[in-house]
Amino acid sequence: MQVTETLNSGLKREIKVTVPAGDMEARLVKRLSDAKDKVRINGFRPGKVPLQHMRKVYGKSFMAEVVNEILTDSTRSIISERGEKAAMQPDVVMTEDEKEAEKILAGGADFEFSLSYEVIPAIEIKDFSDIKVSRPVYDVPESEIDEQVKRIAESARSYEEKKGKAAEGDRVTIDYVGKIDGVAFDGGTGSDQPLVLGSKEFIPGFEEQLVGTKAGDEKLVTVTFPENYQASHLAGKEATFDVTVKEVAAPGELEVNDETAKNLGLESLEKLREIVRGQIENQFGAMTRQKVKRQLLDQLDATYKFEAPSKLVEAEFNNIWSQVTRDLEIAGRTFADEETTEEDARAEYLRLAERRVRLGLVLAEIGEKAGVTVTDEELQRGLFDTVRRYPASQQQEVFDFYRNNPSALVNLRAPLFEEKVVDHLLSQISVTDNKVTKEELLAEDEDEASAEKPAKKASAKKAEKAEGEEPKKKAAPKKKAAKEGDAE
Repeated sequence: MQVTETLNSGLKREIKVTVPAGDMEARLVKRLSDAKDKVRINGFRPGKVPLQHMRKVYGKSFMAEVVNEILTDSTRSIISERGEKAAMQPDVVMTEDEKEAEKILAGGADFEFSLSYEVIPAIEIKDFSDIKVSRPVYDVPESEIDEQVKRIAESARSYEEKKGKAAEGDRVTIDYVGKIDGVAFDGGTGSDQPLVLGSKEFIPGFEEQLVGTKAGDEKLVTVTFPENYQASHLAGKEATFDVTVKEVAAPGELEVNDETAKNLGLESLEKLREIVRGQIENQFGAMTRQKVKRQLLDQLDATYKFEAPSKLVEAEFNNIWSQVTRDLEIAGRTFADEETTEEDARAEYLRLAERRVRLGLVLAEIGEKAGVTVTDEELQRGLFDTVRRYPASQQQEVFDFYRNNPSALVNLRAPLFEEKVVDHLLSQISVTDNKVTKEELLAEDEDEASAEKPAKKASAKKAEKAEGEEPKKKAAPKKKAAKEGDAE
């Protein structure tokens, strides 16, 4: 096999490979000989089929297998022997001339092909001692635990049917049909829908118009959907709802005690408080980690400047861009609405793609040198965490998808590996805790958002959206759809 480098420019490589016809013939003969004792051909005893007859019957198909074997094995070995790592699977170019291909399959011509690929650049990992991050820490006060426990108790509050008119705080059970210009619209119909007046669960103006109604009343409610409503075909439009009030119920006394906790399936109020505290601390802990990770990545980005493989950047950009354009389409908005142009947005997201690829390569190199690995147990845990993000009715389907698609599991392993590398780095660098208020912790997020360009504010976070977002709720009259989970 003759291997000749025909291009070496930056990260781009092109290799020409020639396998002499004699070598191809030797591989074919060996394959035919190995198969001789296994094939069954009428008129011949097992193992007694002449090689020439074997070649006549199986020659082309076996030679095609030889070609595929050479492509698979040589591609891997050539790049490895050169001490290189390909950024993506190399492009393979073979002859498209049918006559030439027939000669190769017949063993009458050399087999020539070329490999085109980009290499992952060599990355020299620098000392981490200069990296310093500040970790904002919010200590959750007891009053916040009390408030959340009260909200949970509110959701479990009992209601008693009452006669007379509904007041704010009462629960009404309604049927409704929403219409725009007299025509019912998708998602605008509901039946036996409980609604606590004053909860602001429905779009502005809806609940207020039901105050004073009583069981059996039919009420025409007129509202205008918010301009930023997620269902773009409804945003900003006036709608009417034919509402039938089926029941009015007054709230019972709000109790926060062990009995309340037991009604929620817990053994005591203390256990409920413990769970609530854990949830709140996890929520703010995730915000803290996001900010620490952002500081860390920003410093790594400033430290490591090198050319990123263009194919990886292109693939990352395409992922981001498809998400951005899909989000704009769903919102019924344009780049002009975001105070930018498509050209400027493309340039912005291309820079984001380049940053992601560079940082991904740096983290991969750091992790490899540090011996960071993702165990099967950690991968399984990550799979279950991902599945739990979906509605219960879809979880088995999602689980089966990952279990039956190795490439999907590989994609699931990548973020787990990245988080472990981040943990490794945080153990190596200077991290200073900084006590902050909740407002300060949240204000930092707002500051980051305000610093982003208009198009990025609208869609960059969504371009990094976490897997498993739950389906959006009915378009109306609920005020907003299920909250999206933005990934760092």
